[in-house]
Amino acid sequence: MKKLSFRKIAYWLHLWLGALSSLVIFIVAVTGCIYVFQLELRSIFQQSQYVEIQDRPFLSPSELKEKANQYVYAVAADSANVIYGVAYGKRDKAATLAYNHYEDGYTILMLNPYSGDYIYKQTLKGDFFRIILAGHRSLWLPYDVGRPIVGWSVLVFVIVTISGIVLWIPKRWNRKSLKSILTIKRKSNSYKLNYDLHKVIGFYVALIALIISITGLTWSFKWFANSYYTVISGGEELKQWKPALSDTTLTASTLNLDDRLWQQVKQEYPIGEQGTFMFDFPNKKADAYRICFNPANDDTYYKRHFRFFDQNTLEELEGGGIYGTAYEDSSAGDKLYRMTYDIHVGAIGGLPGKIIVFLASLGIASLPVTGYIIWHKKRKKSKKGKK
Repeated sequence: MKKLSFRKIAYWLHLWLGALSSLVIFIVAVTGCIYVFQLELRSIFQQSQYVEIQDRPFLSPSELKEKANQYVYAVAADSANVIYGVAYGKRDKAATLAYNHYEDGYTILMLNPYSGDYIYKQTLKGDFFRIILAGHRSLWLPYDVGRPIVGWSVLVFVIVTISGIVLWIPKRWNRKSLKSILTIKRKSNSYKLNYDLHKVIGFYVALIALIISITGLTWSFKWFANSYYTVISGGEELKQWKPALSDTTLTASTLNLDDRLWQQVKQEYPIGEQGTFMFDFPNKKADAYRICFNPANDDTYYKRHFRFFDQNTLEELEGGGIYGTAYEDSSAGDKLYRMTYDIHVGAIGGLPGKIIVFLASLGIASLPVTGYIIWHKKRKKSKKGKK
């Protein structure tokens, strides 16, 4: 029996595991390409999210909520709708009031933060980028079905990528071999051209592909997220996200708690001048007020800080997992873990980072295509040779 070499094992892993995960990886990569620039595209095509800056303060969350009631509860059936909260951007951005519509699901009202005037309504169920994200995360299947399919396919893709790196390594290191594995020879027959495209593009995107895959797996599997955190934190256990709960045995001792909390947080945060601020109302007896401030003026989220307050006393409560601590006060492991999403989409590197992730995702999407063409042509040639 012929002994299998390490390279031969890598070849079979690359071939068959690549074939197994190819369609899913293609969909995930293409949808990822599109989603990377969703904020930039929204800023171009959704100009109504901007308002004229006025020399007066923003309306409070309770005032915007009152202004929005006529749109949220327009007909009798709307009584089942639930308002979640209000989010503020900088002074030139519309405020957003989020609520759950009994039929349409998560819905956003854009309001003028200075007057409360209605701008437009957006249901995320029909939003283009939400549809793209659904394909990216669950292949447009029910989430509990599609998410593990994507997760296992990406995990398989990690093995495929590593095996591809092994196959890329030349048997002999010299100028000629390096040129052949780092450049595409355009004046070649179709088989050789596809082979070069697969091999060279695969090499250039391999490192970014591994980073994107590993960070993405934290949303697919809880065990992977915990393991990933343990590694980057030096053995610590991940503090899970959970909202705080109000004391249900108490009743409110005073009225206008929404406004009292608003006045408090206005003193603590530069609302409208920097970053984004979210104010969520309690809707159930055990709910707490939830606020979130993200000081970043770019498209990153790792500095977000969630805080919770009892709905009856405004006593501050503990919650939010690793996001319940200000970024500046977090451990090195927590800081790195909080960057997971921003690393995944490239936002951690600003616009250049997003461009790199976009191009890498485009390259990843090409690999199943060129890989299939190579396999098909090789198989066809092999069949001809047997005749």
